[in-house]
Amino acid sequence: MPTKPEILKRHTVARSRLFRADELHLRFSNGEERIYEKLVRGNGFGAVLVIPMLDDQRVVMIREYAAGIHDYHLALPKGAIDKGETVLEAANRELKEEAGYGARRLELLKQFYLSPAYMEHRINVVLARDLYPAQLPGDEPEPIEAVPCDFEDLLSLAMRDDVYEGRTIAALFLAREWLKVHG
Repeated sequence: MPTKPEILKRHTVARSRLFRADELHLRFSNGEERIYEKLVRGNGFGAVLVIPMLDDQRVVMIREYAAGIHDYHLALPKGAIDKGETVLEAANRELKEEAGYGARRLELLKQFYLSPAYMEHRINVVLARDLYPAQLPGDEPEPIEAVPCDFEDLLSLAMRDDVYEGRTIAALFLAREWLKVHG
């Protein structure tokens, strides 16, 4: 395993309501020095991405506006972990806020880093089963539509023109393979 570079200096170069950009001055084990920039999430508690299974054949996705692409798209419910929440508590809260369901069974499948080369953003992928209707007010500017989708044919789902988000696609395939092994 390579030796991690030494952080010589770290300082914030930009800050917004949601993000912070830090500059890292690094020295590698061979003596080379470089400056890297790193995007850091504002609250530092991480985030959750929920795979809500209605049954063995259907997953609940949400249709929501995405400012990055200025369009509506289908994705899995997700959001920030609030201070004092566990990963599973945050997943159930986000599920209730965004999809209108709670889950009796929640399982952490994996942590993803969205782009580890320059982002510190970590997302916890949680499988939600044994769903029941439950609604909590969320922070979205408009109602989010919950859309049951076919989980059996993931390739067709991933290839839809309104499914863009890479972490949603990766999480769906991960869940399918995990369920084959763990049921």
